Amino acid sequence: MYNFNFYMPTKVLFGPGKLNELHSEQLPGKKALISIGGQSVKKYGYLERLEKELDAANVKYVLFEGIRPNPTDINVMEGAKAVRENGCDFVIALGGGSIMDCSKCIALMASNDGDIWDYSLSANGGKKQPENPALPIVCITTSAGTGSEVDIASVITNDTTHEKTGIFFPSMFPTLSVVDSDLMMSVPEKLTAYQGMDAFFHASETVVNIKHHPMAEMFALKTIEYVAKYLPRAVKDGNDKEARAYMALANTFAGYYMMCTSAHTMEHVMGSFHDTLVHGAGLIEIAHAYYDFFAEKKASEENMIKMAAAMGVANPTSGKDFINALDKLISDVGCGDLKMSDDGITKDELKLYPAKVHEVLGGDITADPLPLSDDDYLTIFENAWR
Repeated sequence: MYNFNFYMPTKVLFGPGKLNELHSEQLPGKKALISIGGQSVKKYGYLERLEKELDAANVKYVLFEGIRPNPTDINVMEGAKAVRENGCDFVIALGGGSIMDCSKCIALMASNDGDIWDYSLSANGGKKQPENPALPIVCITTSAGTGSEVDIASVITNDTTHEKTGIFFPSMFPTLSVVDSDLMMSVPEKLTAYQGMDAFFHASETVVNIKHHPMAEMFALKTIEYVAKYLPRAVKDGNDKEARAYMALANTFAGYYMMCTSAHTMEHVMGSFHDTLVHGAGLIEIAHAYYDFFAEKKASEENMIKMAAAMGVANPTSGKDFINALDKLISDVGCGDLKMSDDGITKDELKLYPAKVHEVLGGDITADPLPLSDDDYLTIFENAWR
């Protein structure tokens, strides 16, 4: 009999147009810090729509701008300072995974002393437990990829220590999240692909994870089915409302029960050396080599067959059927030509990566279909490099 815990305290408003209902919700404070990254949420009117909802709810707000695509400890601490200086009592994240991740940590540090790295479990982290819960968090996602709107995890980079690590505490669950696929219609083609494949890999890693169970598999296989069917459509036509809505659903399903393996950790290592590397792109670059390592050894045959079937493969019989379907999906979303070298990763630096796998958090490195040695990690990185 499987044993597992499932805890989902986040209320989710899901569906096209759902942002328009925010004013009728019981918001968790009277003054919000709105966190954003670049200018797209202004350009496409999403920030203005949010401000109108808050005005209707009689909630005051201040704006915190400039969160990086790979948010840093500095972003976090500047945001926490802005919360305190402006007397905010909750945080609203308006944007994609990076914005939501950073906002969760801002909410944590707004109510706790020290630096965010004091609470990191990485090699150079302080590994402390926070004395106080995070401030309430509202997430309004504008991307379909990370599932960050329904989990406690945040991925933060420390440029000084070359660490990109996960920070997660139960109080970092968003109180309320809005998953409105209308806000995703403006995501460019490449980013749509990168984000959608991130959701796919959350699910595929969950399925091959040796600690997986029926609850996790249920969400993961449905995610894989939806991504395989709808991501190529969303990439081809960003105005395809049905494809966008199903990708939003796949993203959230993957976030409900995410059990990442070494694949995510390996990409975080890559990102810790190259902070402009888009997370989803990095995952795509190592995907074939990672999964094929196990397919060659027939280490996860049953699970890979299940994933191939979910992707529409008729009568799959081996892990190689999944590998072929994965390669086709990556090609169908226009990412078959992605190269690690194009992101500045040299083959020579790969030898530095295996040691970092043990320092940089991302997934569970004890959960792969077979235990991986440092030589195995290097083999996978080298097989992925081009």
